[in-house]
Amino acid sequence: MKKNTLILASLLIACLLNAQQSRKVCAADTLRTPEADHCFQCAPSEKAKGGKGFFNGKDLGGWKVPKGNDQAKWYQVVDGVLQIRSGPKKKGSVLWTEKKYRDFEIEFDFRFGEGTVDSGVHLRTQDQIQIGISGSLKRDMTCSPYIPGKGYPVEAKDVAKLLKAKDWNHVKIRAIGPKYTVWLQGKEVMNYESSSAKPEGPIGIQLHGNRNMGIDFKSLVLKEL
Repeated sequence: MKKNTLILASLLIACLLNAQQSRKVCAADTLRTPEADHCFQCAPSEKAKGGKGFFNGKDLGGWKVPKGNDQAKWYQVVDGVLQIRSGPKKKGSVLWTEKKYRDFEIEFDFRFGEGTVDSGVHLRTQDQIQIGISGSLKRDMTCSPYIPGKGYPVEAKDVAKLLKAKDWNHVKIRAIGPKYTVWLQGKEVMNYESSSAKPEGPIGIQLHGNRNMGIDFKSLVLKEL
């Protein structure tokens, strides 16, 4: 009888410990927020497959830096932020990755700086997701695709409601074959299938010429699909 009592007591203690552990897991899930998830996205080495050399937050290693950057300082990394500035001659350029990619997702935060910001992300080729003011349309076309020879075949939705003019904005771009999908602040705003898409190529960040402009990028994360 005494032996049975001890066994029952041990089982009861085990059940209580398991219940307590379950409550801790539930509490952790309850405390999880989009902001907390976003913090994990800031660590490319832990979050992104194939992110090595994309952006290390320290320097421009892994990128093809345009000639003259040391003097003009178009592209600089300061405290984990990629700062892009037009410079006195307002010369345009693209900061390309050394590596080529096929299907991928990239996520990043960007913040508008001074001047008329006209930038964008090139997807394996000259196809581009616009960030800022379109030079041809003279209005903001952030998250819309710019396709050479076609201009802007579609316009991203609800951007005016979501875009922060003086704060950080979070963008995710997915490129699977010719299909491009873009999210702004976590909301899907654009889908487009490009007939000019390339199956493989580098990713580029544009500094448009003939502009007095500045834009910042941080927490750039890439995942190959």
